[in-house]
Amino acid sequence: MADGLGAPLAAPLFERLALIGLGLIGASIARVAKRKRLVGHIVAADSSEEVRKRAAELGLADSIAKSAAAAVDGADLVILCVPVGAIGAVAEEIAPHLRKGAIVSDVGSVKSAVAAAFAKYLPAGVHALPAHPVAGTEQSGPEAGFATLFCNRWCILTPPDGADPKAVARLSEFWTAAGANVEIMSAAHHDLVLAITSHVPHLIAYNIVGTAADLETVTRSEVIKFSAGGFRDFTRIAASDPTMWRDVFLNNKEAVLEMLGRFSEDLTALQRMIRNGDAQGLFDLFTRTRAIRRGIIAEGQETAAPDFGRRTGEEQDRS
Repeated sequence: MADGLGAPLAAPLFERLALIGLGLIGASIARVAKRKRLVGHIVAADSSEEVRKRAAELGLADSIAKSAAAAVDGADLVILCVPVGAIGAVAEEIAPHLRKGAIVSDVGSVKSAVAAAFAKYLPAGVHALPAHPVAGTEQSGPEAGFATLFCNRWCILTPPDGADPKAVARLSEFWTAAGANVEIMSAAHHDLVLAITSHVPHLIAYNIVGTAADLETVTRSEVIKFSAGGFRDFTRIAASDPTMWRDVFLNNKEAVLEMLGRFSEDLTALQRMIRNGDAQGLFDLFTRTRAIRRGIIAEGQETAAPDFGRRTGEEQDRS
């Protein structure tokens, strides 16, 4: 197929998939699972009655359950698509209802906290395999999901020590079939990497947009009217789901604070260059950072199209 997903599978990888949470990621998993026939049956649940109703209208799942506990009954793959801060409560709720041998995973941007919650609440006999598909948009809700969200993006698996290799291989196969590239690493290393590549950039975006909004000498209308490309892109990041990002920072505080410390040191050095008129230092820094951007494009993780290709965002496949 032209969308990069390839043909549907000849046989499903799992009999029954339970999706808990139907925001952007959960809805996108549902769509690609249906498109590629990755599972035999999809049952979904969400704490919001309104979201459950909308998911049914969109046909995201074969059946909609009123509770997470009901959804996981009989499922051989369970994916928690809820904010990191809710993982513990959901894991505790579903624990007594999980099928022996089921794989239980998630999609959160923090992995050490998820691993700890899984270890605390999930029973022996199930395979607890935290995961993080590094993909998303600033949109949220069941309508935001689309089947190609994970195409050529990374999905990081962080299996705990002693995890069953066969279960890890099955989950890896699921994400590969969904279009993702799979990487395996420890939860602690994941949290450190994502702190600098995702969490701190989001924190900076939230902060700079908040600073602009608070400037007494610049009106809100001027900030919006005269937004240049750089500030516009910060606002795109800062529009991300506030509940999800609140939980990310609260659950990955050590790694985020470590990276913020390094960032603050580098920012001080940059201030010194500007104050001292260090033209060569500024040029050298900007040359190095430009190379990072080009490397991201070369890896296929971004497009070199004008405006980062986002002018065609409305053409994304949401079927």
